[in-house]
Amino acid sequence: MAVQMTRNQKWLWWLLLAFGILLAITAGTALWAYQKLNGNIRTDHTAAEALARDSAGRPAEERTGARNILVIGHDEGSGTGNARSDTVLLLHLAADGSRVDAVHVPRDIVVDIPACAEPGGGRSRPGPGQFNWAFQYGGAACTIRTFEQLSGVRVDHHLTVGFEGFAEVVDAVGGVEVELAEAERDPNVGHDLPAGRHVLDGEQALAYARARVYVGDGSDLNRLLRQQHLLGLLHERITEDGAVGNPARLYPLLTAATSAITADAGLDSLNELHGLVRDVRAVPDGAVTFHTVPTLPHPARADRLALDTRAADRLFAALRRDERLPSPA
Repeated sequence: MAVQMTRNQKWLWWLLLAFGILLAITAGTALWAYQKLNGNIRTDHTAAEALARDSAGRPAEERTGARNILVIGHDEGSGTGNARSDTVLLLHLAADGSRVDAVHVPRDIVVDIPACAEPGGGRSRPGPGQFNWAFQYGGAACTIRTFEQLSGVRVDHHLTVGFEGFAEVVDAVGGVEVELAEAERDPNVGHDLPAGRHVLDGEQALAYARARVYVGDGSDLNRLLRQQHLLGLLHERITEDGAVGNPARLYPLLTAATSAITADAGLDSLNELHGLVRDVRAVPDGAVTFHTVPTLPHPARADRLALDTRAADRLFAALRRDERLPSPA
C-alpha cells in the first residue's frame, strides 16, 4: 500500500525523536548538554560484530548511491531475551535526493529466518517464523539479515528505538490528547479507555500504540495506522506547545529521546542523526511516501500473513535499483 502523507503526518516515531535532536542543535545547545545527549545514544557493537561474521550471506551493496536505513521499534530495552520488534520500517533515501520511501514490514508475515547469533552464544536454528521473532532470536542483526534474505535489499544502517523511551517522551511533554469515538479495551497491553477525550500519559500512550487484537479490525495494519496518528499528535504537541523554545522543557524531552536510541556506528551521534534528518527534510513536499510490503492471508494460519510474491518482487527490485516504487495493483 502506498500513501502520500501531509507534512504533519510524515513523522514516524524515530523521525520525531531525531527531529527533536535537530531542534536542539539548531537552537544552540550548550556544549555540556550536547555531550550529555550525545553520550546517551548507544552504539550497537553486537549487531556490527554479528553482521561481520555473516557478511558472506548478505546481499551485495548496490552502487546506486541510495541509502537504506532499517528502523526497528522494539518492546524491551535490552534488545534480547523476550523482546520482539513491534515496528520495522525501511527508510530508502533516493540517491538524487528527490524522494524518500518508507516501507513497513508487517510483523505477522511468515518468512524464512536465517540462523543467527544468539545473545548467550551459539546460533538459532534457521526456518520459517513470524518476522518479528527474528529480533528475539538475535537482536537487530537477525532482523536485518531476515529482511535482507526476504528482499535482496542491502541494509546500510539501522536504528533501534525502545518503546519505554517513547513513553518517557510523552511524559516529558505533559501527555498527548486523543479523542475516542467509542470505548477501547485490549487486556493484552493494558489499554482500557472509555469513549471521549483523554490526555494520555506515557504509560497510557504506550498501551494505545500497542493495542491491536481487541481494537478496530485487529490487524497489524490497523495498529500501524493508530501509531502514525498518535505520533502525528505527539509531533504537534512538541512543536505547538512551546517545548522546543523552552530549555527547561526541551532538555528532559531530548534526554528521553536520545536515551531510547541505539544505532550502528554510522548513526550513533547527534551530528549523524542531524544529517539524516536534514536530508529527509530536504525532500520536496509530497515526495515522502509510505508503503507496506505486499502480503496475502496465510494459507494455513488465519491470523498470519504470507508474502505476495509477485507484487513484493516488483517493490524489492525497485528498491535495489533506486527506482520509484510501483503502485499496488
